[in-house]
Amino acid sequence: MGNGVQEHRGPAALTQGEVLQLPSTAQTEGFKQSRTVVKSLLCGAFAGAVAKTAVAPLDRTKIIFQVSSNRFSAKEAYRLIYRTYLQDGFLSLWRGNSATMVRVIPYAAIQFCAHEQYKRLLGGYYGFQGKALPPVPRLLAGSLAGTTAAMLTYPLDMVRARMAVTPKEMYSNILHVFVRISREEGLKTLYRGFTPTILGVVPYAGLSFFTYETLKKLHAERSGRSQPYSYERLAFGACAGLIGQSASYPLDVVRRRMQTAGVTGHTYSTISGTMREIVAEEGFVRGLYKGLSMNWVKGPIAVGISFTTFDLTQILLRKLQQLGYFPW
Repeated sequence: MGNGVQEHRGPAALTQGEVLQLPSTAQTEGFKQSRTVVKSLLCGAFAGAVAKTAVAPLDRTKIIFQVSSNRFSAKEAYRLIYRTYLQDGFLSLWRGNSATMVRVIPYAAIQFCAHEQYKRLLGGYYGFQGKALPPVPRLLAGSLAGTTAAMLTYPLDMVRARMAVTPKEMYSNILHVFVRISREEGLKTLYRGFTPTILGVVPYAGLSFFTYETLKKLHAERSGRSQPYSYERLAFGACAGLIGQSASYPLDVVRRRMQTAGVTGHTYSTISGTMREIVAEEGFVRGLYKGLSMNWVKGPIAVGISFTTFDLTQILLRKLQQLGYFPW
Protein backbone atom coordinates (compact mmCIF):
# COMPACT_ATOMS: atom_id res chain seq x y z
CA MET A 1 0.00 0.00 0.00
CA GLY A 2 2.80 2.35 1.05
CA ASN A 3 4.78 1.41 -2.10
CA GLY A 4 1.71 2.02 -4.23
CA VAL A 5 1.32 5.49 -2.82
CA GLN A 6 5.03 6.16 -3.20
CA GLU A 7 5.00 5.06 -6.85
CA HIS A 8 1.95 7.22 -7.49
CA ARG A 9 3.62 10.32 -5.99
CA GLY A 10 6.94 9.83 -7.77
CA PRO A 11 5.76 10.74 -11.27
CA ALA A 12 3.52 13.46 -9.80
CA ALA A 13 6.52 15.00 -8.03
CA LEU A 14 8.57 14.79 -11.26
CA THR A 15 5.81 16.40 -13.28
CA GLN A 16 5.50 19.17 -10.71
CA GLY A 17 9.25 19.75 -10.83
CA GLU A 18 9.14 20.02 -14.60
CA VAL A 19 6.20 22.38 -14.49
CA LEU A 20 7.99 24.56 -11.96
CA GLN A 21 11.13 24.62 -14.10
CA LEU A 22 9.45 25.64 -17.34
CA PRO A 23 8.26 29.08 -16.22
CA SER A 24 11.76 29.80 -14.95
CA THR A 25 13.24 29.03 -18.39
CA ALA A 26 10.52 31.03 -20.14
CA GLN A 27 11.08 33.96 -17.80
CA THR A 28 14.84 33.85 -18.46
CA GLU A 29 14.28 33.91 -22.25
CA GLY A 30 11.74 36.69 -21.90
CA PHE A 31 14.14 38.69 -19.73
CA LYS A 32 16.95 38.27 -22.27
CA GLN A 33 14.69 39.39 -25.10
CA SER A 34 13.48 42.42 -23.13
CA ARG A 35 17.08 43.32 -22.34
CA THR A 36 18.00 43.09 -26.02
CA VAL A 37 15.08 45.35 -26.98
CA VAL A 38 15.97 47.98 -24.36
CA LYS A 39 19.63 48.01 -25.42
CA SER A 40 18.64 48.37 -29.09
CA LEU A 41 16.35 51.28 -28.20
CA LEU A 42 19.09 53.05 -26.20
CA CYS A 43 21.76 52.52 -28.86
CA GLY A 44 19.41 53.60 -31.65
CA ALA A 45 18.34 56.75 -29.81
CA PHE A 46 21.94 57.76 -29.14
CA ALA A 47 23.01 57.01 -32.72
CA GLY A 48 20.19 59.10 -34.19
CA ALA A 49 20.86 62.06 -31.89
CA VAL A 50 24.60 62.15 -32.65
CA ALA A 51 24.15 61.81 -36.40
CA LYS A 52 21.42 64.42 -36.80
CA THR A 53 23.11 66.99 -34.57
CA ALA A 54 26.29 66.66 -36.62
CA VAL A 55 24.55 67.59 -39.88
CA ALA A 56 21.76 69.85 -38.55
CA PRO A 57 22.93 73.09 -40.30
CA LEU A 58 23.13 71.30 -43.68
CA ASP A 59 19.79 69.61 -43.08
CA ARG A 60 18.07 72.91 -42.27
CA THR A 61 19.55 74.54 -45.37
CA LYS A 62 18.39 71.64 -47.55
CA ILE A 63 14.81 71.90 -46.24
CA ILE A 64 14.69 75.68 -46.89
CA PHE A 65 15.63 75.11 -50.54
CA GLN A 66 13.30 72.13 -50.88
CA VAL A 67 10.23 74.14 -49.89
CA SER A 68 11.05 77.25 -51.95
CA SER A 69 11.19 77.89 -55.68
CA ASN A 70 14.70 79.41 -55.47
CA ARG A 71 17.32 77.67 -57.57
CA PHE A 72 19.76 75.54 -55.59
CA SER A 73 23.54 75.66 -55.91
CA ALA A 74 26.42 75.07 -53.54
CA LYS A 75 27.23 78.78 -53.69
CA GLU A 76 23.66 79.77 -52.77
CA ALA A 77 23.60 77.21 -49.97
CA TYR A 78 26.81 78.67 -48.54
CA ARG A 79 25.38 82.21 -48.80
CA LEU A 80 22.22 81.13 -46.95
CA ILE A 81 24.23 79.52 -44.14
CA TYR A 82 26.54 82.55 -43.86
CA ARG A 83 23.64 85.03 -43.96
CA THR A 84 21.79 83.10 -41.26
CA TYR A 85 24.95 83.12 -39.12
CA LEU A 86 25.40 86.90 -39.52
CA GLN A 87 21.75 87.80 -38.89
CA ASP A 88 20.76 85.36 -36.14
CA GLY A 89 24.01 84.00 -34.71
CA PHE A 90 25.86 80.69 -34.81
CA LEU A 91 23.30 78.68 -32.84
CA SER A 92 20.54 79.70 -35.26
CA LEU A 93 22.06 77.21 -37.71
CA TRP A 94 20.65 74.56 -35.39
CA ARG A 95 17.16 76.13 -35.29
CA GLY A 96 14.60 73.36 -35.26
CA ASN A 97 17.16 70.87 -33.94
CA SER A 98 15.26 70.53 -30.65
CA ALA A 99 12.21 69.45 -32.67
CA THR A 100 14.50 67.22 -34.71
CA MET A 101 15.76 65.55 -31.53
CA VAL A 102 12.21 65.07 -30.26
CA ARG A 103 11.49 63.22 -33.50
CA VAL A 104 14.85 61.60 -34.27
CA ILE A 105 15.47 60.05 -30.86
CA PRO A 106 12.24 57.98 -30.86
CA TYR A 107 12.45 57.45 -34.64
CA ALA A 108 16.02 56.12 -34.58
CA ALA A 109 15.36 54.10 -31.42
CA ILE A 110 12.29 52.45 -32.97
CA GLN A 111 13.94 51.95 -36.37
CA PHE A 112 17.11 50.26 -35.10
CA CYS A 113 15.23 48.21 -32.52
CA ALA A 114 12.59 47.18 -35.08
CA HIS A 115 15.33 46.22 -37.53
CA GLU A 116 16.95 43.92 -34.97
CA GLN A 117 13.58 42.31 -34.20
CA TYR A 118 12.60 41.93 -37.87
CA LYS A 119 16.00 40.34 -38.57
CA ARG A 120 15.40 37.88 -35.74
CA LEU A 121 11.86 37.06 -36.90
CA LEU A 122 12.78 36.73 -40.58
CA GLY A 123 15.90 34.75 -39.66
CA GLY A 124 13.76 32.27 -37.75
CA TYR A 125 11.22 32.08 -40.57
CA TYR A 126 13.81 31.50 -43.32
CA GLY A 127 16.05 29.27 -41.18
CA PHE A 128 18.90 31.79 -40.80
CA GLN A 129 18.62 32.46 -37.05
CA GLY A 130 21.80 34.13 -35.81
CA LYS A 131 23.26 34.35 -39.34
CA ALA A 132 23.28 36.98 -42.08
CA LEU A 133 19.95 37.04 -43.89
CA PRO A 134 19.61 36.32 -47.63
CA PRO A 135 19.24 39.43 -49.85
CA VAL A 136 15.42 39.65 -50.06
CA PRO A 137 14.73 39.24 -46.30
CA ARG A 138 17.63 41.62 -45.64
CA LEU A 139 15.95 44.28 -47.80
CA LEU A 140 12.54 43.53 -46.27
CA ALA A 141 13.81 43.89 -42.69
CA GLY A 142 15.12 47.40 -43.41
CA SER A 143 11.94 48.50 -45.20
CA LEU A 144 9.71 47.23 -42.40
CA ALA A 145 11.88 48.90 -39.75
CA GLY A 146 11.74 52.28 -41.50
CA THR A 147 7.99 52.01 -42.09
CA THR A 148 7.33 51.12 -38.44
CA ALA A 149 9.36 54.08 -37.18
CA ALA A 150 7.84 56.56 -39.66
CA MET A 151 4.26 55.55 -38.83
CA LEU A 152 4.81 56.04 -35.09
CA THR A 153 6.65 59.38 -35.23
CA TYR A 154 5.29 61.22 -38.29
CA PRO A 155 3.65 64.24 -36.56
CA LEU A 156 7.03 65.08 -34.99
CA ASP A 157 8.58 65.19 -38.48
CA MET A 158 5.86 67.58 -39.58
CA VAL A 159 6.59 69.88 -36.63
CA ARG A 160 10.32 69.77 -37.29
CA ALA A 161 9.83 70.81 -40.94
CA ARG A 162 7.63 73.76 -39.91
CA MET A 163 10.17 74.99 -37.36
CA ALA A 164 13.01 74.72 -39.87
CA VAL A 165 11.40 77.00 -42.49
CA THR A 166 9.68 79.62 -40.31
CA PRO A 167 11.11 82.58 -38.36
CA LYS A 168 11.46 81.98 -34.64
CA GLU A 169 8.77 84.61 -33.92
CA MET A 170 6.11 82.42 -35.56
CA TYR A 171 6.51 79.37 -33.34
CA SER A 172 8.02 79.71 -29.87
CA ASN A 173 8.45 76.00 -29.14
CA ILE A 174 7.43 72.52 -30.24
CA LEU A 175 4.17 72.53 -28.30
CA HIS A 176 3.25 75.88 -29.83
CA VAL A 177 3.59 74.37 -33.32
CA PHE A 178 1.22 71.54 -32.43
CA VAL A 179 -1.33 73.94 -30.92
CA ARG A 180 -1.29 76.43 -33.82
CA ILE A 181 -1.47 73.80 -36.54
CA SER A 182 -4.34 72.04 -34.75
CA ARG A 183 -6.31 75.27 -34.28
CA GLU A 184 -5.63 77.00 -37.60
CA GLU A 185 -5.29 74.09 -40.03
CA GLY A 186 -6.88 71.09 -38.30
CA LEU A 187 -5.46 67.90 -36.81
CA LYS A 188 -5.37 66.21 -40.25
CA THR A 189 -2.60 68.66 -41.20
CA LEU A 190 -0.25 66.87 -38.79
CA TYR A 191 -0.35 63.93 -41.22
CA ARG A 192 -0.09 65.94 -44.44
CA GLY A 193 2.62 64.37 -46.59
CA PHE A 194 2.32 61.03 -44.79
CA THR A 195 1.81 58.95 -47.96
CA PRO A 196 4.93 60.20 -49.81
CA THR A 197 6.85 59.74 -46.56
CA ILE A 198 5.95 56.05 -46.36
CA LEU A 199 6.53 55.56 -50.10
CA GLY A 200 9.96 57.17 -49.68
CA VAL A 201 10.87 55.35 -46.47
CA VAL A 202 10.37 51.88 -47.98
CA PRO A 203 13.22 52.19 -50.55
CA TYR A 204 15.31 54.50 -48.35
CA ALA A 205 15.38 52.39 -45.18
CA GLY A 206 15.34 49.13 -47.13
CA LEU A 207 18.32 50.04 -49.32
CA SER A 208 20.24 51.72 -46.47
CA PHE A 209 20.08 48.74 -44.11
CA PHE A 210 20.50 46.30 -47.01
CA THR A 211 23.64 48.04 -48.29
CA TYR A 212 25.21 48.39 -44.85
CA GLU A 213 24.52 44.77 -43.84
CA THR A 214 25.68 43.48 -47.24
CA LEU A 215 28.96 45.41 -47.10
CA LYS A 216 29.63 44.13 -43.58
CA LYS A 217 28.94 40.56 -44.72
CA LEU A 218 31.23 40.87 -47.75
CA HIS A 219 33.93 42.46 -45.59
CA ALA A 220 33.80 39.58 -43.10
CA GLU A 221 34.06 37.04 -45.92
CA ARG A 222 36.98 38.78 -47.66
CA SER A 223 38.99 39.96 -44.65
CA GLY A 224 38.35 37.13 -42.19
CA ARG A 225 37.54 39.71 -39.48
CA SER A 226 34.07 39.49 -37.95
CA GLN A 227 34.05 43.16 -36.95
CA PRO A 228 35.09 46.03 -39.30
CA TYR A 229 37.18 48.92 -38.04
CA SER A 230 35.37 52.18 -37.20
CA TYR A 231 36.46 53.94 -40.38
CA GLU A 232 35.25 50.96 -42.41
CA ARG A 233 31.84 51.15 -40.71
CA LEU A 234 31.68 54.86 -41.57
CA ALA A 235 32.48 54.10 -45.20
CA PHE A 236 29.86 51.33 -45.36
CA GLY A 237 27.27 53.64 -43.78
CA ALA A 238 28.16 56.45 -46.17
CA CYS A 239 27.59 54.15 -49.17
CA ALA A 240 24.30 53.03 -47.64
CA GLY A 241 23.14 56.62 -47.16
CA LEU A 242 24.16 57.65 -50.66
CA ILE A 243 22.23 54.83 -52.31
CA GLY A 244 19.17 55.02 -50.04
CA GLN A 245 18.69 58.78 -50.24
CA SER A 246 19.28 59.02 -53.98
CA ALA A 247 16.58 56.41 -54.61
CA SER A 248 13.92 58.18 -52.53
CA TYR A 249 14.84 61.86 -52.92
CA PRO A 250 11.97 63.11 -55.17
CA LEU A 251 9.44 61.81 -52.62
CA ASP A 252 11.37 63.64 -49.90
CA VAL A 253 10.92 66.92 -51.80
CA VAL A 254 7.19 66.21 -52.24
CA ARG A 255 6.86 65.40 -48.53
CA ARG A 256 8.50 68.68 -47.49
CA ARG A 257 6.32 70.73 -49.87
CA MET A 258 3.15 69.14 -48.50
CA GLN A 259 4.28 69.53 -44.88
CA THR A 260 5.03 73.26 -45.23
CA ALA A 261 2.18 74.21 -47.57
CA GLY A 262 0.40 76.06 -44.76
CA VAL A 263 3.23 78.57 -44.33
CA THR A 264 4.47 78.90 -47.94
CA GLY A 265 1.18 79.92 -49.53
CA HIS A 266 0.71 76.76 -51.62
CA THR A 267 -2.15 74.26 -51.51
CA TYR A 268 -0.45 70.93 -52.17
CA SER A 269 -2.92 68.12 -51.52
CA THR A 270 -1.87 65.02 -53.49
CA ILE A 271 1.45 63.46 -54.43
CA SER A 272 0.81 63.57 -58.18
CA GLY A 273 -0.54 67.13 -58.01
CA THR A 274 2.47 68.31 -56.00
CA MET A 275 4.87 66.66 -58.45
CA ARG A 276 3.11 68.20 -61.45
CA GLU A 277 3.20 71.69 -59.91
CA ILE A 278 6.88 71.39 -58.98
CA VAL A 279 7.83 70.17 -62.47
CA ALA A 280 5.71 72.86 -64.16
CA GLU A 281 7.22 75.70 -62.10
CA GLU A 282 10.83 74.55 -61.68
CA GLY A 283 11.51 71.67 -64.07
CA PHE A 284 11.96 67.95 -63.45
CA VAL A 285 15.57 67.81 -62.29
CA ARG A 286 15.81 71.28 -60.71
CA GLY A 287 12.52 70.80 -58.90
CA LEU A 288 12.33 67.16 -57.78
CA TYR A 289 16.08 66.82 -57.21
CA LYS A 290 16.68 70.24 -55.66
CA GLY A 291 19.29 70.00 -52.93
CA LEU A 292 20.33 66.46 -53.86
CA SER A 293 23.99 67.48 -54.17
CA MET A 294 23.86 68.75 -50.58
CA ASN A 295 22.20 65.50 -49.59
CA TRP A 296 25.13 63.64 -51.14
CA VAL A 297 27.30 65.45 -48.58
CA LYS A 298 24.91 65.42 -45.62
CA GLY A 299 23.29 62.03 -46.14
CA PRO A 300 26.37 59.78 -46.22
CA ILE A 301 27.85 61.60 -43.21
CA ALA A 302 24.64 61.26 -41.19
CA VAL A 303 23.96 57.62 -42.10
CA GLY A 304 27.62 56.66 -41.65
CA ILE A 305 27.72 58.23 -38.19
CA SER A 306 24.35 56.69 -37.30
CA PHE A 307 25.21 53.09 -38.25
CA THR A 308 28.70 53.32 -36.75
CA THR A 309 27.49 54.83 -33.48
CA PHE A 310 24.79 52.17 -33.15
CA ASP A 311 27.23 49.30 -33.69
CA LEU A 312 29.94 50.72 -31.43
CA THR A 313 27.47 51.54 -28.65
CA GLN A 314 26.13 47.99 -28.76
CA ILE A 315 29.68 46.61 -28.53
CA LEU A 316 30.44 48.97 -25.62
CA LEU A 317 27.33 47.91 -23.71
CA ARG A 318 28.20 44.25 -24.21
CA LYS A 319 31.70 44.82 -22.83
CA LEU A 320 30.36 46.78 -19.85
CA GLN A 321 27.91 43.98 -19.17
CA GLN A 322 30.68 41.39 -19.24
CA LEU A 323 32.71 43.49 -16.78
CA GLY A 324 29.71 43.79 -14.49
CA TYR A 325 29.25 47.56 -14.91
CA PHE A 326 25.97 47.11 -16.77
CA PRO A 327 23.56 45.29 -14.40
CA TRP A 328 21.19 43.91 -17.03
